[in-house]
Amino acid sequence: LQSAGSRGEQARQLIIDLETRGKQAFPTFLSILRDTGQGDLADMLIEECECLPGPPQPVDLRPVELDLRGEKHNKRCLIATSARQVYELKGDPCGRCLILNNVNFSRDSNLSTREGSDVDCEKLEKRFKTLRFDVLTRRDLKAQEMASELQKLAWQDHGALDCCVVVILSHGCQTSHIQFPGGIYGTDGNSIPIEKIVNYFNGSHCPSLRGKPKLFFIQACGGEQRDRGFVVDCDSPGDEAPGGSLESDATPFQPPSANMDEPDAVASLPTPSDILVSYSTFPGFVSWREVSSGSWYVETLDSVLEQYASSEDLLNMLLRVANAVSAKGTYKQIPGCFNFLRKKFFFACK
Repeated sequence: LQSAGSRGEQARQLIIDLETRGKQAFPTFLSILRDTGQGDLADMLIEECECLPGPPQPVDLRPVELDLRGEKHNKRCLIATSARQVYELKGDPCGRCLILNNVNFSRDSNLSTREGSDVDCEKLEKRFKTLRFDVLTRRDLKAQEMASELQKLAWQDHGALDCCVVVILSHGCQTSHIQFPGGIYGTDGNSIPIEKIVNYFNGSHCPSLRGKPKLFFIQACGGEQRDRGFVVDCDSPGDEAPGGSLESDATPFQPPSANMDEPDAVASLPTPSDILVSYSTFPGFVSWREVSSGSWYVETLDSVLEQYASSEDLLNMLLRVANAVSAKGTYKQIPGCFNFLRKKFFFACK
């Protein structure tokens, strides 16, 4: 239309274009203009229509009733589709949250005391209670005791609940794995593979949580590598970590023995649907913790949940956590997750 020339010529071109779209196109367009407060423009188009060359073309100026039923139906469909793509959290509490907090380790384990972990634990207890979870905390458990608590939670009836959360604060290590990397140490120095922990809650072992989100937050090292990062061209945040109070949750990786059988039929394992495992660090690397303020990961996770849990979905918030943690310290750390959720997850805030 802009190439037609003057304003009047543009109006005439618009009328011609509308006439090619059927008898009701022009009257409908006029009705829309008047309904939207643009009556002057409608009058101008009528005047231009009368000036068009050739035999006079009758213009039907009766109001046209627009059929918006299809549009309303489409909106309802979009709303229904959107609702199906979000996990529903209707209950109060909406689910159970188990926090395993290992601080003191046996002398035989050669694992250091995890000072600052109680700070993490207290933050997450308060946070998940605020997010309408029934929170249970267990402290300083041996590996078998950890497994028992996890199995006990998995065996409970979650039928009236919508979700389940497991938080583990401990030393960690690399392990041989098929699905989820890493292992968690009990206070006795024995470890449990994270994939074993997760599979306590899969569809085969925990029927009452089938189709419901199962969230795991792991504050533990994935190995003993220390990441000094790399230089970037732009100015990036770089908080200097206090040298004396910075600790890691790393222990050396123990490779499997040569005669250990490795399963071939990976596909025979149950599908881990509706599961998300959030790691405090990249597999193989240490995870940093400060004595006074707790771990970088939990401190940031708690802060992000406080600010955004009422408005953003979980994956978006975990991106915020990863970005913030990656900017900390002389040594670097970046959280990540293994996501097998089928829908968006929004916390239910009080």
